[in-house]
Amino acid sequence: MLTVYGIKNCNTMQKAMAWLDANGVTYIFHDYKKSGAYLSKLIDWIAKTSVDAIVNTKGLTYKKLSDADKQKALSVKGAVDLLQQHTSMIKRPIADNGAVLLIGFDEAEWRKALL
Repeated sequence: MLTVYGIKNCNTMQKAMAWLDANGVTYIFHDYKKSGAYLSKLIDWIAKTSVDAIVNTKGLTYKKLSDADKQKALSVKGAVDLLQQHTSMIKRPIADNGAVLLIGFDEAEWRKALL
């Protein structure tokens, strides 16, 4: 089953979920703001991609971090710790069904992977 991780009021999330609905793709939505971020998922996603792929360095939450925390976010352990505390720093959406891992919403990429 596809699980889509993110924050419900994010514009990109809304576009992704509208696309999934329009294309008849069944999914479960996991809202970080309500349910937090799973340690095991964060570690798995970073292992499959990279810290840079998962940490949203363009968002306001990241930009407000101290220089020490920004440095901490470069390591796997540091990034995981910060992402659990500041879930809005996780790039979104992340769609994961165990076989497919999509980070960010790119319609062409999602179409190729999910349809």
